[in-house]
Amino acid sequence: MATPLLVNIVELLRRPGTIKDIEVLIAVADFDFADERIIDVAVPVTVHLESLANGVAVSGNAQAQWHGTCRRCLKSIDTTLTVEFSEMYQLVLEDPDAFAIEQDQVSLLPMVRENILLALPLAPTCRDDCPGLCSQCGADLSEASCSCTTDVTDPRWAVLDTLRENLTKDS
Repeated sequence: MATPLLVNIVELLRRPGTIKDIEVLIAVADFDFADERIIDVAVPVTVHLESLANGVAVSGNAQAQWHGTCRRCLKSIDTTLTVEFSEMYQLVLEDPDAFAIEQDQVSLLPMVRENILLALPLAPTCRDDCPGLCSQCGADLSEASCSCTTDVTDPRWAVLDTLRENLTKDS
């Protein structure tokens, strides 16, 4: 079985300015994510390679299906993560962030994997304005409001509240 996204770039290296486009579907198992948030659905990857004097510029995108839990309301989230990437591959690594060209081939799989993992949200929300759960009763505030009082003051601040009241009386 051929390694997915292992691209022979002999022709690209011979002529700077040469372009190569690739579109493939990669099985999630090939990425070896070890992350249960990625759904086991093939990942479409589009890659544009352009030969430069000092290496190959790689740009493109990938779309991975993922699921998680909203950090505010605890609802399940299933959505598509679209990742744009732009990286550099070099024969002689001059840039510490560049990837290596080995034996006239570039392995794009580790780069795409890295970009997908870095794009996964650390604290996902079901929507930007999700109000979350009530801190008193646990009601989902996106579905209904609750009658809990939210003006409960932390007892450690009580002294400052009395000071504020005294200052407003004096003014």
